[in-house]
Amino acid sequence: MVIEVAAATLDRFEDVAVMLGPKKSDASVCWCLSHRLDSRTNRELVGPARGEYVRTLCGSGRGPGVLAYDGSEVVGWAAVAPRAQLPFARSRKIPHVDDLPVWSVWCIRVRPGHRGRGISLPLLEGAVEQARLQGAPAVEGYPVDNRGAKVDTTMAYVGTRALFERAGFEWAGGTQSVSGGFPRVLMRRHLTGSAEGADQR
Repeated sequence: MVIEVAAATLDRFEDVAVMLGPKKSDASVCWCLSHRLDSRTNRELVGPARGEYVRTLCGSGRGPGVLAYDGSEVVGWAAVAPRAQLPFARSRKIPHVDDLPVWSVWCIRVRPGHRGRGISLPLLEGAVEQARLQGAPAVEGYPVDNRGAKVDTTMAYVGTRALFERAGFEWAGGTQSVSGGFPRVLMRRHLTGSAEGADQR
C-alpha cells in the first residue's frame, strides 16, 4: 500500500468533507475547528456555516491541512497551521519553548475501516512537508505520552509520542494538558530547507 498525501486545497474540499463533515448537513460537528478558532467564534459557527468556513480555508491558497489517499480514496486528514494563528498561541497549559514562529500539527485522523494500516505516519510526515514548503522553521505537536497503553479512539486525534518520534520529532517539554487520561507532551521537529520568502505567520 502506497499512501499519497496532498494539501487540502479547494479542489479537494469534497474529500475534506468526507473526513471532517457530518452525516447530516445541518449538524454542528467539529470540522476540525475547535482548536483552530477562538472559543467565541467556534460557538457562533453552527450547522452548515462550519463547513463553509472550512471551504474558505481550503481556498486560501495555503489550505488548512493535508489529506491522505490510498489510490483515489481519501483515508486520512491532518491539520497543520502556524501556531500564531491558533488558540495554542494563548494556551496556559501548553507552553512556548521559545519565540520561534513554529507551526502546529494538532489533529490526525484516519478514516474508519483504514485504521491500523500505518497511515498516520505518512499523514504526519505530509503535514510537516506542507509546513516546510510554507517556510516554517519548525513544527510542533502535542501528543499523549501513553507509553504503549491503548488510547480511546475518540481521543486518538492528538497522536502519540511514539508516532511523533517515528516522524523525527523530539521531546521539547511537558505540558499541563491531559487527553484521554494521558499527559500530553510537546514534541518538536526543526526543519531545514524551508521555502524562503514564505509567510510563516
